[in-house]
Amino acid sequence: MYRFLLSRQWVILTLLALVLIPVMIKLGFWQLHRHEARVARNDEVTASLSAPSVPVTELTGTGREPSDDDKFRTVEATGTYDAEHEVVVRHRTAADGDTIGYFVVTPLVTKDGKAVLVNRGWIKADRDLTAFPEVPKAPRGEVKIVGRMMPDETTEASGIKDTKGLPDRQVMLINSKEQAGKLGRPVLGGFVQLTETTPKPAGKQPEVLPEPDHSGIGPHMAYAVQWWLFAAAVPVGWVILVRRERQDRKNQAAEGESAPDAPDAQNATPDTTPEEPSEEPSEAPSEKEQGKQEPEPVSD
Repeated sequence: MYRFLLSRQWVILTLLALVLIPVMIKLGFWQLHRHEARVARNDEVTASLSAPSVPVTELTGTGREPSDDDKFRTVEATGTYDAEHEVVVRHRTAADGDTIGYFVVTPLVTKDGKAVLVNRGWIKADRDLTAFPEVPKAPRGEVKIVGRMMPDETTEASGIKDTKGLPDRQVMLINSKEQAGKLGRPVLGGFVQLTETTPKPAGKQPEVLPEPDHSGIGPHMAYAVQWWLFAAAVPVGWVILVRRERQDRKNQAAEGESAPDAPDAQNATPDTTPEEPSEEPSEAPSEKEQGKQEPEPVSD
């Protein structure tokens, strides 16, 4: 009764099901690993943000970048801003994630003559993108900054193309190596994402960037469960289709057995073959012929 499974259609369907099951299971584990990576990243960010602040020189140095474990660590530095070498970073979004503008990056020169790049925050873009935008002035004099330690941005890590030929003092990536050649002084690796300045600057300043999201886990776990449910549904659906096909064939066979082998005599088609015509009777003599007949003699 299951010989139909050997047909071409069912062989292809079965092979397709056998391929889909492991693929869907693998996709589920891929989403699970992404979930685990997201949770691990949240734990690392939380640990870095909650760690006590340290001098910036403990995590970075000239020709040395901070490690991945030091990302988002709170650091502090004291020095004066070098507004002459200030740059803006194009195509960056505000805290709302929608509004496009610039990051303002200003070198902070410490007492030993070394500089550390400081991302002072976000400003809205002007209509003229070819000119240097109007940037709130950096505080003058010696200041103490507190911020989050960040590694240099690269195209490989950020996915942002480092476009060349931009207007003066505009860049696409915050990279200490590129800025070191322009500053003419030693530059510490990475940069600081500003959170606090002492003394507090007067007037309007760039919008300070918020903490990175370290609470959301994303939809990866839900996607993993969905893929596994799909994998479980494939064999169930295959069994349902097989049983339905078997029942349909069984019903067709039963209908074929109940049909009569030959038609009833009453319902037989009558024989409509015309019979052969019978011989016609001889014609009677006409009146003229009857008149010519001789009368019989009368006896005495």
